Amino acid sequence: MKNIYLPLILLGLVMTSCDKNFDIAQVVRKRSELLKKESIIPEADPNSFDVKFNPVSPKYKLETREIVETFYHNRINRGGFWGQFLVAKNGEIIYEDYQGYSNYQTKDKINDSTPMHVASVGKVFTGVTVLRLINNKKIALDQKVNTILPDFPYDDITVRLLLNHRSGLPYYGHFTAKNNIWDTKKTITNKDVLELLETKNIKLDFKPNTKFTYSNTNYVVLALIVEKITEKSFQEAMKELVLDPLKMNNTFVLDNLENKDKITQSYHANNAKMHWDYLDGTYGDKNIYTTARDMLKLDKALYSDNFISKTLKDEMYKGYSYERSGANNYGLAIRMVEPKNNEGNLYTFHNGWWRGNRTSYVTLRKDTITIICFNNHNSQLAYKTKELAPRLGNYPFIEIND
Repeated sequence: MKNIYLPLILLGLVMTSCDKNFDIAQVVRKRSELLKKESIIPEADPNSFDVKFNPVSPKYKLETREIVETFYHNRINRGGFWGQFLVAKNGEIIYEDYQGYSNYQTKDKINDSTPMHVASVGKVFTGVTVLRLINNKKIALDQKVNTILPDFPYDDITVRLLLNHRSGLPYYGHFTAKNNIWDTKKTITNKDVLELLETKNIKLDFKPNTKFTYSNTNYVVLALIVEKITEKSFQEAMKELVLDPLKMNNTFVLDNLENKDKITQSYHANNAKMHWDYLDGTYGDKNIYTTARDMLKLDKALYSDNFISKTLKDEMYKGYSYERSGANNYGLAIRMVEPKNNEGNLYTFHNGWWRGNRTSYVTLRKDTITIICFNNHNSQLAYKTKELAPRLGNYPFIEIND
């Protein structure tokens, strides 16, 4: 109803204006400014994304907790683990544990409400934000990027090819280090990356949609697409599309490094603080902070066809990269392990690494089980989560060497 009454209100402004030279363009500008303030998603029942799972039996909880706790202490929490570990079934927490420091210098400890930098696990958040825009028909999955970002110089790259890393865009950390096209003493931002792509004749690594190469540049551009479409900051758009509807109150985007000393810090294994460098200013590919409990809320919502339609989830949870044989594949903002010869079930995951933050998010969707491990102590122990999957269901075993 807002869009019906708003022009009438503004027309009234014109009619009552005492300025005979009143410019109709001014009315259009005012209307545009007011529309920008409107929601970028339709109003919805705040409980519309709730998923009704069957209750988990006490017997299952007891037996599974024993399996999970034993695994956690034998394979992950073996000394030196700082972070969050959580396993849930049907959205109910089976086991969780919190260790170490969010700030070793001040001795602030990590707890269940401590936002942690989840590195590339943040790509799941970026991808879901984009899928929510697609779900709400703000953009299309196969829409060309240059129809959204007009000066984007690659005609054959679509939103889908950014999401599944088949665009051919090279990693900005590589091309900025070559040919002196960027002063590495200056922090690079998303807009800087886009400007370099637009002005420096950056060559693609390959023709779009001919192969898979994981590149953070894809998700930097996706964050810019979100901002362009919503006319909001990436943080504001994600908050409205994802965080607020799911009550994820301990999740945010670090889009201003002036706040870097106020957040959870990153450490070497010897407790020395990690340094910041010029690549730390981009977001969408990383710089998303959340908790294991907030991540569980997002995971649970991904079972809801109201949050993201079944049709779109079918596109999300399928593999796109079959140039090489193997069980590993990549969907839209998610990795997956596909069982060979139909032996076992598909499971999806995303790992992350950035400056001491090593993280893992695993979903056994057939069994509605979630495994989450975040750490800020530069320990690869977080990646052992995939070893837990076959202990909880019919999933292929992948051993992670110590």
